[in-house]
Amino acid sequence: MKNRMGSIIKIIVCFMLILPLSGCWSRHELNSLSFVVGVGLDKAEKPGEIQLTTQVVKPGELKSASAKSKSGGSGANGTNAYWNIKRTGYVASEIIRDFSHESSHRLYFPHNQVLIIEKKLAEEGIQKYIDTFIRDNETRFNVLIVVSEDRASEVLDVSPELEKLPAINIAKLVETQNVTSESPTVRLIDFINRLMSKTTAPIAPLIRVTGDGNKKTVEVFGTAVFKHDKLISELNKRETRGLLWVINKVKGGMIDAPSPTGDGTVSLEITLAKSKMTPVIQDDTILIKLDIKAEGIVNSQSGSENIESPIIFASLEKEISSEIRKEIMAALKKARDLNSDIFGFGDLIYWKYPSEWHELESKWDKVFPDVEVALNIDTKLRSTGNISAPAVPAKE
Repeated sequence: MKNRMGSIIKIIVCFMLILPLSGCWSRHELNSLSFVVGVGLDKAEKPGEIQLTTQVVKPGELKSASAKSKSGGSGANGTNAYWNIKRTGYVASEIIRDFSHESSHRLYFPHNQVLIIEKKLAEEGIQKYIDTFIRDNETRFNVLIVVSEDRASEVLDVSPELEKLPAINIAKLVETQNVTSESPTVRLIDFINRLMSKTTAPIAPLIRVTGDGNKKTVEVFGTAVFKHDKLISELNKRETRGLLWVINKVKGGMIDAPSPTGDGTVSLEITLAKSKMTPVIQDDTILIKLDIKAEGIVNSQSGSENIESPIIFASLEKEISSEIRKEIMAALKKARDLNSDIFGFGDLIYWKYPSEWHELESKWDKVFPDVEVALNIDTKLRSTGNISAPAVPAKE
């Protein structure tokens, strides 16, 4: 992921460097293009209008910063390596065309990394606003989509310490959440697929601005939950990981569990996670069988017992399974309370039981909260790390 982001910047810089040598490129004059790396959508003051912000690269500043290996988004003169252009209007495609009033360069979207949608706008419905990006042949479906608690234009103005471009920084932040599995990574194609489903609710990672003045940063903090194309609620980090367990998207993270002896806690680093959902319809009961396999290594312990004891080891595996179960149950409860099928249960039933689904589809909102889930969780500890005994042994 890091290499991919770095490659984007290198490609743009290379394009700028070869300008004197190139006559044409894909029917576009390179020196008439503005490379877009981030897009933000906000509510405008006038009802029905939106503000669209595009973050474009300043080639000269980016080349200078890259050549001198400077961080913090600044070029040779301390200026930003990007330019945020903001305009308002009713339709995104028209706003994009209107950018020609401010720049002689045409906006070029194939290298866009992230689409940021303001929370207030998302609450009103976003399908008509993202339709432009879905249809445009320059848009790549692997663009990340996120929802911002703050205005998207403000998020794109936060200059990161270790990146030249705020949009690249946001994309990296979202993708590195795989380390914790406390926020989803959602690309435009993922969002579209859920939006086109008649039952599966779209989701997106949540971001916000923290700090003040020059110390502002952007953080990822949970999951936005939609009903059709409208934002209706959010999941906290615990509920989010419960969701990710169910949909087989846990890639890593830490789980804290009480020691089986009651002496402190033990932290497990997840090294492998797999889940499989199987729908079962019997009589009038709809059941989702959820099988989860998790593996990990002990990262730390606060107690003094020797957890490598076979009895304690087995008990600890059960404790970790119990914690995973609690995370999943938290996500299930939230989804039922919201009556929002964030797990894709409806689509699973449609694929396996198309005939039965014909009767269920129109009343899925009434059926979903009563769907039963049977959990089977198998956790294996593969290692206690570099030491087997506690760092601080028990007092005799």
